[in-house]
Amino acid sequence: MNNSILLVEDSEDDYEAITRAFKKVELDNPILWCKSGQDALDFLKTTNTHTAHHPGLILLDLNMPGLDRRKTLRRLKEDTDLKNIPVAILSTSSDERNIKNCYLMGASLYVEKSVNFDDFVEDIRQLKKYWTSIAPS
Repeated sequence: MNNSILLVEDSEDDYEAITRAFKKVELDNPILWCKSGQDALDFLKTTNTHTAHHPGLILLDLNMPGLDRRKTLRRLKEDTDLKNIPVAILSTSSDERNIKNCYLMGASLYVEKSVNFDDFVEDIRQLKKYWTSIAPS
């Protein structure tokens, strides 16, 4: 399995914050970046067709313009070539309905993004701990 992480995030500021947090917690996995759900699906289908490499984890922003998280997650989980890639949802929302819906749609993990950077680094540390210790591939 590929150890890269596909980050699906429309905000360049959030992308930079996430990559800084990854560095702080020494999460050294290569990061692939798509700015929309459609870009991510196109990328994954292209890499599948040409190289058969998939990321080890997809981090999917909850709120994106265009093809939103729900549709993106649904398409990922309906595609026989992509459905086994674990998907973690990143969101500032703590709405229980959103969280439950994400899990029902096949998300492996829901991470609530803290607004404070130091707290967000701790969120990423917990993601790393979960992904490398509790749910190793």
